[in-house]
Amino acid sequence: MNSRTTVVGIAVSAIAAALLLTGCDGTTAEAGPPASSTVAAVTTTQSAPAPATLTPSIIGQAEKHHTAVLVRALTGTTLDEKQWIVLNQATGEPVERAAHINRIAGLTQWAPAEVETALNALLAKGLLANTPHGRLEPTTAGNAVVGKVRSESGAILAAAYGAVPADDLATAARVLAAITARMAEELTHG
Repeated sequence: MNSRTTVVGIAVSAIAAALLLTGCDGTTAEAGPPASSTVAAVTTTQSAPAPATLTPSIIGQAEKHHTAVLVRALTGTTLDEKQWIVLNQATGEPVERAAHINRIAGLTQWAPAEVETALNALLAKGLLANTPHGRLEPTTAGNAVVGKVRSESGAILAAAYGAVPADDLATAARVLAAITARMAEELTHG
């Protein structure tokens, strides 16, 4: 794997990690007390100096930590990462099946067949249902799972993101969006 492919993979994973824990509108769940005693504070003995610039390594570390938060919140739900994203992104208004599959595939860079497999698993588990008009929507059980995962991850995310000034978060969002857009463009050409 060449370095360009590695950088693309890391950045795409970072964007996917942001989807893991956010709602359809990109906001995190409101912070509250941890829902279980398994949520513990992370402590370090020393802080590394702040890096001079954004690097794939920093993005990768952030992605791995977002994934760890998600894995903790998914414990006991029977969902994997793909199923979580497909379910989480189906909240709100009912969605047309093919459009939902294509949207998730575009957001995550997963093959549409992988998204469809996750979607079918959610239907089989009774977490998503087909409406009479041929659209998909979460069931009551599906909405309960979304609420559980968002609640359990919300306190950790609120603490982490709350430690950064809003202006810095806005700058980081613009930078990551620009990097992701450029990588998407490069992937379509090569």
